[in-house]
Formats: sequence, C-alpha cells, structure tokens
Amino acid sequence: MKKKKLPMAYKPIGFVLGWTGGALAGMAFRATWKAIRHEEDAPDALDKDRGWGEVLFAAAVQGAIFAVVRSAVDRTGATAIERSTGVWPSGGKGGRD
Repeated sequence: MKKKKLPMAYKPIGFVLGWTGGALAGMAFRATWKAIRHEEDAPDALDKDRGWGEVLFAAAVQGAIFAVVRSAVDRTGATAIERSTGVWPSGGKGGRD
C-alpha cells in the first residue's frame, strides 16, 4: 500500500499549535504554582535567594505541565488533520503513516 504524504499545510498549523500549547502551558504553570506555593513568581535557576530544592521542584512541575499540555495539543491537532485529510501527521516517532 502506498503511503499518503501529508500536505505541507500542516507545517504552519503545527507551528501555531505548538505556540498555542506553549502559551497554555505557561498559563497553567503560573496558576498551578500560585495554588501550590501561594506566590506569583516561580523560582528559576538563577534566583540566588531560592534553594536548590525549590528551584528543582519548580522546574519539575513546569516540565510536567508543559509535556502534558504539548501532548494534548499535538494529539488534538493530529486528530483534526486526520479527520480532514485522511492522513495522520507522523512526527517521525512511531506515527501511523
């Protein structure tokens, strides 16, 4: 069976979905950090007044939220593309093409 090629139109759609997912993840992280620590700003690696544990905890929470949001956005976009084109947009990591 011959593989179908995904139209090049997915590239800009994927970019927009990625950007939107990043923005949503940032908002979700800020809200989560505020709920967990009751602080507006999470520490970053160069925040001298914060300890290692707090910095690494913030990074772990941020990474987990980013991964979940990105996966949800990517999966939603791929499903929409497959429904409209009949082709699953393989990202080269075991996609169904």
